[in-house]
Amino acid sequence: MHLDRRRLLAMTASACAAPAVVREVAAAGEPARVQAAVERFGRLSPTTSCLVAAEHAAAPWRVAHNAAARLFVGSAVKTFILAQYLREVEAGRLSESTQMKIDDAVRSPSSPVFLNLTGTTPARSVLEAMITHSDNTATDVALAAAGPAQVRALIAEAGLTDTQIPDSTRRLISYLAGAPEGVDIGWDGVLRMESGGSFGALRQALNDKQTMASTAGDLVRWYQQALRGTFFKKPETLVELKRIQAMADAIAMAVPSDTVAYGKGGSIDWNGFHCLCFAGQMIVAKAPVTFCLTLNWNGPNDTIVGMTSAFIAATIEVLRESVQATG
Repeated sequence: MHLDRRRLLAMTASACAAPAVVREVAAAGEPARVQAAVERFGRLSPTTSCLVAAEHAAAPWRVAHNAAARLFVGSAVKTFILAQYLREVEAGRLSESTQMKIDDAVRSPSSPVFLNLTGTTPARSVLEAMITHSDNTATDVALAAAGPAQVRALIAEAGLTDTQIPDSTRRLISYLAGAPEGVDIGWDGVLRMESGGSFGALRQALNDKQTMASTAGDLVRWYQQALRGTFFKKPETLVELKRIQAMADAIAMAVPSDTVAYGKGGSIDWNGFHCLCFAGQMIVAKAPVTFCLTLNWNGPNDTIVGMTSAFIAATIEVLRESVQATG
């Protein structure tokens, strides 16, 4: 999830409490260059988390840094919504051809595709907008159709005990802006908030009520299972999941060129708190290399550009070294 850094996020800042993390000790046999890259990534902030796991038939390996730390991961959780929607299609309860309504009833900030559009569009386009452009309006349309309870049931089925999704991105924004849990301030309320309106004391992005949280361990475990087709009954459902997840814009920014990859990024800038995350899987010499890199930090908005550049550079290095260690 990304919230507008110039309007929605330019609010009176108070630092969010950082979750405690403990650095892991490298195990013998880990690829040295990957381990060094992960260590450099870990130095970006006290609240970083990284896990890379290569399922190489002859020499599997795993490099971790704070892989069990529960951090804010933003739109990285949209992979669960996509998967559950496709499961509903597989079961015949939903269709990718259904015309989905886009209007102010579902509109949410940070929607580069649907923010200024009103009408209908096929569910397939909604799913693609959610993953490719991280469109929050598309996310709320897909999540409402698939059902938050059903998405959470899928997360539980996958054994992801530290992963949490909100009821919708707009419910999340409403809660962070001070509205009672479960209250949707509506599109009019969002516009009021962007103009400086108040709904109560601002809340931390990482919380136990309405949030987008996970661990590197959970997200790696998810992609390892999901991309094997564990949660689907039909091969074509897995093909569609891979097709859409391969469209994520973070892949082109961080994955080595000519490397097949699937994934989803995430970010937020809220009340002095910031997040960047990229999770997914690369296929290297027919071996799955699954990864999650997350950075949370507290600071003024003038730290965003520098930290974002550092995150991208460090992520590129980790993934490049992981490809070389596996190929």
